[in-house]
Amino acid sequence: MEFDFVVIGSGIAGLTFSLEAAEHGSVCLLTKRKAQDSNTAWAQGGVACVISDEDSFDLHVADTLEAGAGLCREDAVRTIVTEGPESVQAAIDLGVEFDKRQLEGGGSELDLGREGGHSRRRILHTRDTTGLELETKLLAAVREHANIQLLEHHFALDLITTSKLGMAIDNRCIGLYTLDEERGEVIVIRSDRVLLATGGSGKVYLYTTNPDVATGDGVAMAWRAGAAVANMEFVQFHPTCLFHPQSKSFLISEAVRGEGGVLIDADGREFMDAYDERKSLAPRDIVARAIDREIKKKGSQCVYVDITHKPGDFVKERFPHIYETCLKLGIDITKEPIPVVPAAHYQCGGVLTDVNGVSTVPGLYAVGEVAYSGLHGANRLASNSLLEGLVVARRAARYVLENQPPGVSMEPFDLPEWKSGDVTDVDELVVIYHNWDEIRRLMWDYVSIVRTTKRLQRAATRLRNLKREVQEFYWNFKISSDLLELRNLVEVATLIVDSAAQRRESRGLHYTLDYTERDDSHFAEDTVLRRF
Repeated sequence: MEFDFVVIGSGIAGLTFSLEAAEHGSVCLLTKRKAQDSNTAWAQGGVACVISDEDSFDLHVADTLEAGAGLCREDAVRTIVTEGPESVQAAIDLGVEFDKRQLEGGGSELDLGREGGHSRRRILHTRDTTGLELETKLLAAVREHANIQLLEHHFALDLITTSKLGMAIDNRCIGLYTLDEERGEVIVIRSDRVLLATGGSGKVYLYTTNPDVATGDGVAMAWRAGAAVANMEFVQFHPTCLFHPQSKSFLISEAVRGEGGVLIDADGREFMDAYDERKSLAPRDIVARAIDREIKKKGSQCVYVDITHKPGDFVKERFPHIYETCLKLGIDITKEPIPVVPAAHYQCGGVLTDVNGVSTVPGLYAVGEVAYSGLHGANRLASNSLLEGLVVARRAARYVLENQPPGVSMEPFDLPEWKSGDVTDVDELVVIYHNWDEIRRLMWDYVSIVRTTKRLQRAATRLRNLKREVQEFYWNFKISSDLLELRNLVEVATLIVDSAAQRRESRGLHYTLDYTERDDSHFAEDTVLRRF
């Protein structure tokens, strides 16, 4: 199969790029599950964007730089922030609806929320299911476009590069292999423009707010293809994941605290004032560490978010999804506080790119959570992720069209068919599931909110052994989505540990008991890993 553009991933970044590119050529959009299974669809908070006259680009930039703890690229931050309104309007033109509030003199305006780390109200939202609204409307537009072929249940195995094929030319991406899960066949796809929009890697941890699809596939594929990755040590743990045995990955949006919710302990005491003057609205890295410390100090299982002092009707109207979900579990959030714990939430590092999504491998682009564009630095400011997905995807499409336009016949590379070798079905799937579970547990125990050098060393040693075991499975047994995800998980876990071991300081989301202070004299730069 040949396409002008191939997009891997059906979240906000992949959908936005596909719609832009499809005006100029054929697009193949691959997704390993159903198209709506993405981190975007799970996003509750909203899109951070300067809309109000009381706000400014400079304030949004300053808030982002402060949250990023000295590692944001200011030029990238300013570009993404200033192009936000135009990109948001493009989404609105496609049918995306954000909440509005009625004005006293008649009419209405966009209702702006506030979240931790923001100095102004600037969060565009659709109640507490903003990501689902974006996903639904953009996906509908993709399905209607004649130039886009959407292939669901197609798991991208590996990128095809000239180096992998042993060609004596500079390394570049020229296609990929993908597993058609319904037919059990591996398909070869030829394209000179491949975009990774595969989202994050939350499932590398035992406790996460992410859906099951978030297994770090894009970073792992890019790394195997020779692309540089950056800042993988900075994994954001959302402070408030619902603590309940029947729901282990449900997020309690930061917007709840933005609308007045406060963090309390089991005795009903507010505790954030002991950690930061912004209290419950401090940036996520500060809040997550504070909760972690409170839980460990008191031997508690969780802390609580309390918004019971707000009118019940307001809470139900503003947070209907959270209200209904908690009520089904026996928690009436208008009358009782919500039990919460931190959980892995967002990958701030990723495939090293510029603000146009350009990776270090020609022909390969990356946008969204899979990429490190310089926006997030050492810690992501709340609701900047959907903004990045919209803006950078549009920029990437414009860049590709200007610098690598379709229309010229592709070079006739003879791409080899996938060779599975003499493989058999896995006779003991329990081994795969055991390795999957072991990776996630060791990452949670050794490489989570608080780290030490010894913990990182133990994690690295065990991951090396696990990597060998997984590789043996990969080459000797018939491939499946479970095996492919396991292969990618162990790769990404290793990159996180290797990056964390190099940063001998505490900064943003990387906090180690062996180096508790920030060290700008040695570590005020990105952690960049290169395979070759």
